[in-house]
Amino acid sequence: MRALSTGYGPRRQRRIVARGLTATLAAGSFTALIGTNGAGKSTLLRTLAGLQPSLEGEVSWCGKPLAAYSRRALSRMLAVVLTDRNAGDGLTVSELVEMGRMPYTGFDGRLTEADRAIAAQAMAQTGVAPLAARTVGSLSDGERQRVMIAKALAQQTPAILLDEPTAFLDFPSKVSLLRLLRRLAEEEGKTILLSTHDLELALQIAGRVWLLSSDGLTEGTPSQLAAEGALERFFRCEGLEFDRSHLRFTLK
Repeated sequence: MRALSTGYGPRRQRRIVARGLTATLAAGSFTALIGTNGAGKSTLLRTLAGLQPSLEGEVSWCGKPLAAYSRRALSRMLAVVLTDRNAGDGLTVSELVEMGRMPYTGFDGRLTEADRAIAAQAMAQTGVAPLAARTVGSLSDGERQRVMIAKALAQQTPAILLDEPTAFLDFPSKVSLLRLLRRLAEEEGKTILLSTHDLELALQIAGRVWLLSSDGLTEGTPSQLAAEGALERFFRCEGLEFDRSHLRFTLK
């Protein structure tokens, strides 16, 4: 993205949430998008995914402007996992994951044996194969998030965007999910961008970080941002001290 401004509304009444954002996602990278409440993390992800229009600037995927992609072509380039706790409650896990094959099915949406095999592999990768016959509405939050990631994997896109995937999860489930995403980047070559409030976990697991604020976007590796003092400035708070060597905050 280059000189991107995000927000809502028609030109004369639009509300700009963030402006002048420029950054690049490298293939196979695992990037955490971090910002305070209201900074516009979800709005940025939705804009990058083409779910809402940008107000200014440009979004490109693989060197091609977002606007040049057809809906089907974009769905083969990019999978999106949003925070929606009611998505697909009445479906079985296998049915929901198989929906990830929709960009590749014919007009009637009929799945081939190859499509079903790809969906089964995605469930195995994410550890949800034993849940295949369960309804999505019966799952725990951690199980549901893994199922949504399995659906994204079944979509077979080079990039996956996730909005607060660790929300509603207990600590062990958060760690497990983030390790899964890191493995997908490192072993499968997926480009992962996720927004999160779990700052210290993100700093430990993500390869790169985007810091989003009203002043714009700062990007770098966790160690780079720590060495430059960017993390301390970004989360400056009385009584809080940042340990640069261990990438964590402590109370004074």
